[in-house]
Amino acid sequence: MPDPSSPSTDLGDRFPKSADEMSRLRAAGVAAARDLGAFIDASPTPFHAVREAARRLELAGFRELFETDPWQIAPRDRRYVIRGGSTLLAFIVGDESPATGGFRMIGAHTDSPNLRVKPNADVSVRGYQQLGVEVYGGVLFSTWLDRDLSLAGRVLLEKPGGGVESRLVDLERAVARVPSLAIHLNRSVNTEGLVLNAQKHLVPIVGLGKEAALSGALARALDVRPEAVLSYDLALYNVEKSAISGLNDEFLHAARLDNLGSSHGALSALTAAASSSATTRLIVLYDHEECGSKSAVGAAGTFLRDAIGRILDAHPDRQPQAMGRAMARSLMVSADMAHAVHPNYGDQHEQMHQPMLNRGLVIKSNSNQSYATDGATAAAFTRLCADAGYQAQRFVTRSDLPCGSTIGPITAAELGVATVDVGAPMLSMHSCRELCGTLDVHLAIETFKRALG
Repeated sequence: MPDPSSPSTDLGDRFPKSADEMSRLRAAGVAAARDLGAFIDASPTPFHAVREAARRLELAGFRELFETDPWQIAPRDRRYVIRGGSTLLAFIVGDESPATGGFRMIGAHTDSPNLRVKPNADVSVRGYQQLGVEVYGGVLFSTWLDRDLSLAGRVLLEKPGGGVESRLVDLERAVARVPSLAIHLNRSVNTEGLVLNAQKHLVPIVGLGKEAALSGALARALDVRPEAVLSYDLALYNVEKSAISGLNDEFLHAARLDNLGSSHGALSALTAAASSSATTRLIVLYDHEECGSKSAVGAAGTFLRDAIGRILDAHPDRQPQAMGRAMARSLMVSADMAHAVHPNYGDQHEQMHQPMLNRGLVIKSNSNQSYATDGATAAAFTRLCADAGYQAQRFVTRSDLPCGSTIGPITAAELGVATVDVGAPMLSMHSCRELCGTLDVHLAIETFKRALG
């Protein structure tokens, strides 16, 4: 039996294809990864990710619906709806009522761990202008040190004559930095480890002096008076662009792969789907997954149930007891990035479950329901991966380590829908800059196309 801690590096063990076919497959992976990189670079915050997703949907013939309006839909309509500016749901109406045709759904999320700007953010310390920040999600603190950081997000402005206007902002250039402490002043850092305090050590510098800096910077970027800035939802982000790397273009380096990688895959699959199908195809891209999903725009909110209910009510073939019947015929793919085995920390992985980069999507399981996968949904997704031309990988967390969770269990519990948790393998999860395999980007899209049917 081969040593499971030393997986084969030969792609032939998972892709029984000729050399020419493998060359075309790798090229497709690089092309898909470049498009994912462009999507990520356009999406420094969840608000920007939703704007970019809506732009791509519009190009593919989707038209916006609004929660404030009554919905009128017809079979083969391509529609989308946004809640709160940072969560988006898009769907193609099936020829049949979902009560008989069911839904095929993919859920992902638009948010990533980062540093968020506090309401009263201007800080002056020892001659430096700084910004007060709050840790959002499970940030890997040390990776935010010594990065070229910018600011982006949503700003709420007072309109001339009254009223409030919401506008997106992106300063686009390096304006902030969290400087590390020189080794000369912390001699034991390499032997005893770096310990950072979120309140004291993650505060970025943005200038010199004592005057307030943030409102003026926002006002200049938006061409308004500083007094017009009422509030904001802002985050720091690394300005370094996404990049293809590796001696043979094997890797994509980028920020926010978790989970814009899955959002991009779901979006790409839906925009490529044919309009005609008995089934209603749907994707939902949530905010606030990284902090527990308990919000109006999170998976624990009502957005998905509300939208499904309205689709059922507005469908021309309206059926009795439609919600329960539809959910019994449906499948939700909860798509969130997965942990690839780390070459330097292989013992942190369960011995028989060590996903590799560029081997395709990973099915994630947890007996205590941190993931919603069960035997039936794992079997169904395994067949989808086979249809896409590869063998599904499997992941469980070591029995002596806690397991992360996803929107999968939340959705399964709320809707009673069969759910499988999957993701593309990656390294450096929750770092300021992460890494995945280029081929996996292509394989994710191809598998999600089949999941939507």
